Amino acid sequence: MLTLSKKTTENLPLAGKTSIIGTGTYISGQITSEGDIRIDGKLAGTVKSTSKVVVGEEGIVEGDVIALHVDITGKVNGNVVVKDLLTLRGQALVQGDIIAGKISMEPTVSFNGTCTMQAGNVVEMTNAKDERKKAAE
Repeated sequence: MLTLSKKTTENLPLAGKTSIIGTGTYISGQITSEGDIRIDGKLAGTVKSTSKVVVGEEGIVEGDVIALHVDITGKVNGNVVVKDLLTLRGQALVQGDIIAGKISMEPTVSFNGTCTMQAGNVVEMTNAKDERKKAAE
């Protein structure tokens, strides 16, 4: 005979900490989260997190990625703003501008855009572009 035991979320230390967009899933719109986000499917829109965003090997983001930490092995067609560490691995492809505190990039990565490192003081992408235009004039 089976008996059911009562379990609480206290018994599951990682429950609710990471949101996953799985392979084969397509989402259109903006995602905002205070927890970690892993994207293995496709997102057409902006993703913002006060924690970490991971774009997996099969993951595709058609929009901006804004987070404390970002790890990309998939594709991002948009700007990437990272307050702390951006890690680009494997066959990652980034088509857009990057603003990050620190960057780690493997030699197999493809990146097309501009890159600005601003440790601890990341500004909005639109402001950075305007400032670069003014400085060039």
